Amino acid sequence: MGGNGKKAGNHSSNGHNRHNGNNGHGSNGEAMRSPHFACKLISTIPHGRKGKHNLIVSMILDDLETLEPEKAVLIPLAGLEGEKIENVRSALNRATRQRKLLVTTATDEKYFYVWRTEPRKTQPITPQ
Repeated sequence: MGGNGKKAGNHSSNGHNRHNGNNGHGSNGEAMRSPHFACKLISTIPHGRKGKHNLIVSMILDDLETLEPEKAVLIPLAGLEGEKIENVRSALNRATRQRKLLVTTATDEKYFYVWRTEPRKTQPITPQ
């Protein structure tokens, strides 16, 4: 022991404690280092992302499911509570693409409009 009262070999070169109940070496003889972060089984981690626009997007999608043809959902811009319409539109775009749902959007000074659209029908190729 040196004059500082610490046992030799308890700290790695980066200053982190690496005492783990063995001699500080792995099965291959190389020095082990302790992890910087905790770990968890992947099977216990929720898969999927719930971004901050999840609530408004899920409300819009719910309304779109029951929407009559030729009608649009009207989302008051004042109800977005300061969220930028571009961010809500992007989040809605990601969600509708994931569900293979075609929608169109528009805005004016009061509302964000969303409605379902049909896929474009291609013109049949006629033989000449």
